[in-house]
Amino acid sequence: MDDSTTREAPGQIWAPWRIEYIRRSKDQDCILCSAPSRGEDEASLILHRGTWNFIIMNAYPYSGGHLMVAPFKHTADLADLTPQESAEHFELVKLGIALLKDVAHPDGFNVGLNLGRVAGAGVDQHLHTHIVPRWLGDTNFMPVIADTRVMSESLPSMYSSLKKALTQRLATHENPGTGQ
Repeated sequence: MDDSTTREAPGQIWAPWRIEYIRRSKDQDCILCSAPSRGEDEASLILHRGTWNFIIMNAYPYSGGHLMVAPFKHTADLADLTPQESAEHFELVKLGIALLKDVAHPDGFNVGLNLGRVAGAGVDQHLHTHIVPRWLGDTNFMPVIADTRVMSESLPSMYSSLKKALTQRLATHENPGTGQ
């Protein structure tokens, strides 16, 4: 094999893991519909299931511990959620933040919705709220220069830590996600 085919061009970083996201997005109708229907929560990175919504780890995170809260209902329109679905959705956002505080101790959070592709939604046909933990000084040259993020903990390790914190929180009834 010619070594020139595997070398990176100046200013580029090879990120072969992204091809799985690209392939999957072309092969599937909606990742936020298929993940909960598989019934394999750990493999699908689902941390918690409510009645109308669920918490899932982002498989292609902006930062370590990046979570999403999504309704089971396939909709891109916030107005399509019932009052009960909306209330639980927000309660699960609060639960996700509490879990990340327990496990990752971030200095702050970005929490938000990207409604529509032009607003930045990668999955634009299924409503979801991002919970992105942030740390003082967490932005460095990599995202600016190379459009690359550095994750300091693997997804399975973070999933395990968050799942343990969820179990402890549910056992002690410190669960803002169900109103208890």
